[in-house]
Amino acid sequence: MSMYDSHSYQVQLTDKIQRLESDFAKFEPPVLDVYASEEQHYRMRAEFRVWHEGDDLYYIMFDQQTREKYRVDQFPTASALINKMMPTLLDSIKDNQLLRTKLFQVDFLSTLSGELLVSMLYHKAIDDEWVQQAKQLREQFIEQGYNVNLIGRARKIKHIIEKDYVIEKLHVDGQELVYQQVENSFTQPNGKVAEKMLEWAIDCTKNSNGDLLELYCGNGNFSLALAKNFRRVLATELAKPSVDSAQFNIAANNIDNVKIIRMSAEDFTLAMNGERTFRRLQQAQVELSDYECNTIFVDPPRSGMDDETCKMVQGYDNIMYISCNPDTLKDNLEILCTTHRITRFALFDQFPYTHHVEAGVFLERIK
Repeated sequence: MSMYDSHSYQVQLTDKIQRLESDFAKFEPPVLDVYASEEQHYRMRAEFRVWHEGDDLYYIMFDQQTREKYRVDQFPTASALINKMMPTLLDSIKDNQLLRTKLFQVDFLSTLSGELLVSMLYHKAIDDEWVQQAKQLREQFIEQGYNVNLIGRARKIKHIIEKDYVIEKLHVDGQELVYQQVENSFTQPNGKVAEKMLEWAIDCTKNSNGDLLELYCGNGNFSLALAKNFRRVLATELAKPSVDSAQFNIAANNIDNVKIIRMSAEDFTLAMNGERTFRRLQQAQVELSDYECNTIFVDPPRSGMDDETCKMVQGYDNIMYISCNPDTLKDNLEILCTTHRITRFALFDQFPYTHHVEAGVFLERIK
């Protein structure tokens, strides 16, 4: 039986549901909202090693248990667009010595809106001649109907053929949201489930008052979707490429009540507590006392939040927490649930057929 069929998908999803419900039972959450994935072609990005065998070259991956390589001609996990481009790319370069020699990896980033970014990684220097031939290759793909851009990478070298990002368009709660997604920056890998996550977050906060504070905002994925539910949104992110994309996205969506600051959650906590002042806040013309944030949104890395940030988060009446690691979410809830109770609980199956679970909780202060 193939891994990619309705029965095996439902079996793995049921296992995740039971595991999440069991692990969080002590916090007495409400009924779990479950957001399933498509069973195939759900992943918007993928990367493959390239294996050279005589005149032939093909993609390979490595078995996670045995570490043995295996050939990959199609990859049903990845989007249909990536699967279509996979053979097209190799067929187009196999007779081109410059483009194929010492090519060792190809990364694909696709969108629901039909854009594609292909990064080609080399164990050799790539020069202006490579650029010229890559431009011709892109033109060939454009003529074949692909909306594609190319990137060439080698040690300390990066050549961009047209642009190094895609523009995603997500349809969320009756509106279209535009997001710039830059190569090697974090984006939600499962486009359809990402739309469901945003709709869940909008539904949880639809009757909100005041302003929203968001930590770890990335490219503004949630900030922009939630802006309509709040007077203003103040969001922080440390990674500069993500902050740049967030600013791009604010302008692209004509949203005027979101402000992004490049700061870590830890530094922002110090600023909120009045323990330090930061020039970045002054440069952004942000006066924290002007904001009336009744709700805070956090989407931390796998390590979760440190105790000091948890305590700061407890200062808000409403807490929305999206987690890619239920273990650290559970640890953080040990603190948060001393002052708040879970009123919404969700599972987002971002990573089908794996043990990974994306969870969401909405907490309200215990009266």
